[in-house]
This record gives sequence, C-alpha cells and structure tokens, in this order.
Amino acid sequence: MIRPLRHWKALFSIYIQDGLAYRASGFIWILTDVATAVTMPLVWAAAARNGMIAGYSQQDFVLYYLCMLLLGCFITSHFMWDVSFEIKEGNFSIYLIRPEPFFSFMFVRNLAWRCVRTALFLPVFGLLILAYGSFLHSAHLHASGVFWISLVLGHVLSFAFVMMMAMLALFTQEATAIFELYYIPMLFLSGQLFPVALLPQWAKSLALMFPFYYTTGLPTEILVGRISSGQALPLIGVQCVWIVVACGLRVVLWRKGLKHYTGVGM
Repeated sequence: MIRPLRHWKALFSIYIQDGLAYRASGFIWILTDVATAVTMPLVWAAAARNGMIAGYSQQDFVLYYLCMLLLGCFITSHFMWDVSFEIKEGNFSIYLIRPEPFFSFMFVRNLAWRCVRTALFLPVFGLLILAYGSFLHSAHLHASGVFWISLVLGHVLSFAFVMMMAMLALFTQEATAIFELYYIPMLFLSGQLFPVALLPQWAKSLALMFPFYYTTGLPTEILVGRISSGQALPLIGVQCVWIVVACGLRVVLWRKGLKHYTGVGM
C-alpha cells in the first residue's frame, strides 16, 4: 500500500501546482458561480420577507445558498469534458500505457483541482459572508461527523458519475451533447438552483430517486440543519449504493468502450 500512496501523493502535488499555475482561469470560473450566490439569496430572501417558504426563512435561504456554493466547489466534478477531449484527440492512449490505473489517476487529478478551486473561492466566500452578514447573525452550522462522511461520499459520487458518463466518449465523437443534457436534471434535482424542499412532492420524490441530490443537496442540508444525523444515515446508505452503481456501469462501459477506441485523434 505504501507505493501506491507515494504515487498518489506525487500526482496530487503535481496537479495542485498545475491548478495554481492556472489560477486566473480558475478564478474566472469561480466568478460565474458568484453570480448565483449574489442573486439567488436576494431573490428568495425577498420572497420570504412576509413569511417562511417551505420551512425556509430569509436567513435559511441565504445560509443554504452560501453553504451550497462552498460545498459545490469541492464536490461537483466536470471531468467528463476533459476525458472526452483527450479521447477525441487521441491523447487518451497515453493513459493506457502508464503503470498507474486510469481511474485512480483521474481521481487524484480531480481531487487536486477541487482542493485548489475551494482554496481560491475562500476569499470570495469571506466577502459574501460580510455582504450577507445581516442575514447570518444567528446562523448555526451542524458540521458533525455524519456531515463530513456525506461530504466525502458526495465528492466520490459526483466523480464516479461523471467518469461513467465520460466513458460514452469511447463510443461516440459527439458525447459532449450528452454531457450538456446532464446539467438539466443535475441543476434542478441536486438542490443547486433551489432547495429540493421547494419542489412539488412528485418532483421531490424524483430527486430522491436519482443520484444528483446525493452529491451536493444532502451534505448541504445536513450542514444547515435541515436533516438530522439520524435522518441522514439511510440517505448516506443511498449515496453508497449510487457510488457502487456508477462504478459498476463505468467498468462495463470501459471494457466495452476500449474495443471501439482507435486513438487516431481528430
């Protein structure tokens, strides 16, 4: 076990440096998220001015969106775009001859970038806390052990799911169109646009059936106290089930997709 850990540590260090080298582009991506953090809390806080909405007060909405934005920096993966591009260009062949397994290599690479992105976002997050300070005077977070477990599993689930989708690029050169469709249910059912509690009952039940909610929505609701530790345990079990399902499908697509891969580049 020591040798793989040394490899992963070296890879993590390399991609941390890579992320810091291109921190300007990373900061630009962060600014796109800030637009949501600035507008959505104000919209829902104004809507809840005369009373609570689905159990959310003005303070609850602001706290929810700020926590969702911070956790999303670490959890949400988008690496299917990179993998698809490398497969299309033929650069994917490099990974097939390396001694390091492809998926463990990509996991460390993704983890390093998520850590860099979270670190780059922290100064902006501090400014947002100052801006919304009037709404957060009595806010209370629930950073229990259950929350940290859910946070890590949410990160793993997001990575496993997008890597499963990335394997579709082994079968078709236009996988990017499929990736774009992925963001429609992801944004609505993960709780990133608005809390799942605001959805109609049928849509809320649908959200609990798909993996999107278990990436960012569940850790956020645990952190802000919407879900207790006892209520979270069966939901964490669902997180684990979806991770197993995503990894299983990824292995199947990987084995079948390699038979279609030619590596000629475009």
